[in-house]
Amino acid sequence: MFRGVADFFGGGDDYDGENGMPMGTFRSQYRCYSVAMYGGNYREDVDSGGKIIMPPSALDQLTRRNVVYPMLFKMTNQRGSRESHCGVLEFVAEEGKIYIPHWMMNNLYINEGDMVWLENVSLPSATFAKFQPQSVDFLEITNPKALLERSLRSFACLTKGDTIAIPYNKKVYEFCVLEVLPGKAVSIIECDMKVDFAPPVGYKIPETPESMDESDAYPFPPVSTDGGPSSSNSFKVFQGEGKRLDGKKKNLIAPEDAYAAKTQRGIPNYNYQIGRINFVRAKDLNQLFDNSAEEQEDDKFEAFTGKGQALKEKRKKK
Repeated sequence: MFRGVADFFGGGDDYDGENGMPMGTFRSQYRCYSVAMYGGNYREDVDSGGKIIMPPSALDQLTRRNVVYPMLFKMTNQRGSRESHCGVLEFVAEEGKIYIPHWMMNNLYINEGDMVWLENVSLPSATFAKFQPQSVDFLEITNPKALLERSLRSFACLTKGDTIAIPYNKKVYEFCVLEVLPGKAVSIIECDMKVDFAPPVGYKIPETPESMDESDAYPFPPVSTDGGPSSSNSFKVFQGEGKRLDGKKKNLIAPEDAYAAKTQRGIPNYNYQIGRINFVRAKDLNQLFDNSAEEQEDDKFEAFTGKGQALKEKRKKK
């Protein structure tokens, strides 16, 4: 069983007589294992977060030393000169062992059963963090900030240079912590932190297209704004000629164009009354055409002007 190993600290602090350590300081060495080795049961809540499982004896020592809450720890691999920070999830591990996420073992450069040092620390609250996705697959996520906000709830702190892993939609996305403020390691418990993303690893900025030819840029012949052809070879849509079934000539001016030609723009309607809406009828539009009197006579129509015939003649009264 690995109990707390004493380190000597300078200063005027009160020391614990049993371990020779300053009061409020916890520093112990443990054998480190991944979550997959914990009792043969895989703990997804541990492997997808930033918290570890420690033995009950660690809780007893931390309680007697009156450490500052929340409990945050600095993990050190002295052989590889690597450091990281974490929180604690439970105190149910076997004595002398701790169980940590697999991504944390990769950051510390340790294997199953290697020794690591744990020391309680107090970290400032985070104000800013910048992440870099390690794959371009990250761009397929619809709302990456919402995903990161939800996933960081299972983390207690962040360390600059660490590569964290976040599972989402049956895939594991890795993010490198490029920058954190206001320190190298920060606490993200109950804090207001701004998040930014760097371009993913392997992402290439789309190249600007080369200058196109004039024919490629304008596939259709230009048309002048005044309605007339801009050149002899110009093309204008809907310039065909139609025939009426009754033999009458087609009006060369559309009703909309005729109404616009007869109506003066910019003159207010002095007869306007509040709460009344005036509608322009099709009959009024037809009066704008310069048709002959014969055509206007043919267009007149009166309803219910026909004569009816009775099947039985009425008897004349004598």
